[in-house]
Amino acid sequence: MIRQKARIAPGVRCPVDSVVAGAALLLLLSGLIMVASASTDVSAKIHGNPFYLLTRHTVYIVIGTITGVFVLLTPVKIWQKLGLPFLVLSFLLLIAVLVPGIGKEVNGATRWISLGFFTLQGSEFVKLFVVVYIAGYLVRRKEELQTDFAAFLKPLAVVVLLVTLLLSQPDFGASVVIMSAVLGIIFLSGIPLRYFLPVVSVCVGAVAFIAVLQPYRLARFTAFTDPWEHQFGGGYQLTQALIAFGRGEWFGLGLGNSIQKLFFLPEAHTDFLFSIIAEELGVVGAVTIILLFTCLVIRALWIGRNAFNQGEEFHAYMAYGIALLLGVQALINLGVNLGLLPTKGLTLPLTSYGGNSLIVSCVLIAILLRIEYECRSLAGAASVIKRSRKRG
Repeated sequence: MIRQKARIAPGVRCPVDSVVAGAALLLLLSGLIMVASASTDVSAKIHGNPFYLLTRHTVYIVIGTITGVFVLLTPVKIWQKLGLPFLVLSFLLLIAVLVPGIGKEVNGATRWISLGFFTLQGSEFVKLFVVVYIAGYLVRRKEELQTDFAAFLKPLAVVVLLVTLLLSQPDFGASVVIMSAVLGIIFLSGIPLRYFLPVVSVCVGAVAFIAVLQPYRLARFTAFTDPWEHQFGGGYQLTQALIAFGRGEWFGLGLGNSIQKLFFLPEAHTDFLFSIIAEELGVVGAVTIILLFTCLVIRALWIGRNAFNQGEEFHAYMAYGIALLLGVQALINLGVNLGLLPTKGLTLPLTSYGGNSLIVSCVLIAILLRIEYECRSLAGAASVIKRSRKRG
């Protein structure tokens, strides 16, 4: 009865969660402004139009927003039914990109499928699909997971197969984000530590081994440990990013006044946009971006905890997964820009230029807003019923 009334509870207002919506909106607007600043010169040189990349970024924001509205209107229970279809679709996307003639190679990596008007990066959507699948699995096998180690290993084996396909592209960054999110959701679901800790140890060891297995990854790690020794080789991007931070100081050079974006810092409008933010807006601007992501992730975890307390476990695991996807990817991007992590090709969610990442990020935010709304509606309906019973 409560669930039925939760859908139509007249006493519950429709406005979305202000913290999530506000932080996401500010990140989108900040990204739009900074992409406009960082991309004009490269757009003029490559495309003959200084506003080419800005126009495309604006279109991606519009597409992401429209998609987000439809997702916001979609009940969470529908996502719960799509776990297995999404898993199949994930395999199809990651296999298709490896087929000659379908996958598109850029900078030595084959991660994209050209659709003419749009280049599809399957790994961005796989992040979402895997979270939906894992959340559904944890709900379906709740009892088994507490007593059967095999039930714990089954979804991990599936994820390992997906990660193997990602590494063959290669896309080490997406692999780390997906594995971190999956392990994080499983941990927050309350899995026994006697199952969880050995698997985490194996995963950490595997990540370390894979990180140094390929010569180019080992070269990146070597350059990361001493970038100034390799400032004209493997450490070039990192040293240019650090120069951007040094030039920005506390309050920056002013919007549009970056020097590093003038072809000194590669990928200034995508992977290294945060460095341009620090150069133009200083420590104050950089810390503001970090605080916005911190608020977003903490609020998402709070929403998940609130859903769990109301007995909506799938909602909770989805919220946890979204918090981890956004948080881990942002953490890696910020770490790379700050020289705390080796260089990886991951965008800053909601902020950097990149259509696939931007659209998926908008979808994640919309799902999170829907989860919060449904839980708030359920709580409102339960409160109304409780008051009516007291009056009766």
